[in-house]
Amino acid sequence: MVHEYRDRIYIRKDILLKLYEYGELNQSRLMSYCGLNHIKHRKIIDDMVEKDLITRINEPWGSKIIIKYRVSEKGREILKEILEPYEMLFPRSETIDDDR
Repeated sequence: MVHEYRDRIYIRKDILLKLYEYGELNQSRLMSYCGLNHIKHRKIIDDMVEKDLITRINEPWGSKIIIKYRVSEKGREILKEILEPYEMLFPRSETIDDDR
């Protein structure tokens, strides 16, 4: 199985889109739906929380804490005004044509 490199801007866009689509996701589902690794990509999530693009909610569940995320109003604006136009200009390609 070949893993393709995904630029951080697309990772951030995927996170915002999934949260926008679902409204709220727990940490495990968000990582799974976006195809992210908990350890490797946690820093991106934390950075997005720090920059107020997404909101982290710590919800008690018995003796545990469930971490949930939502897209913030600022995140919605960034998605609409910057990330969507960016992908229109520089779309992701499914395959790279090496026969040019």
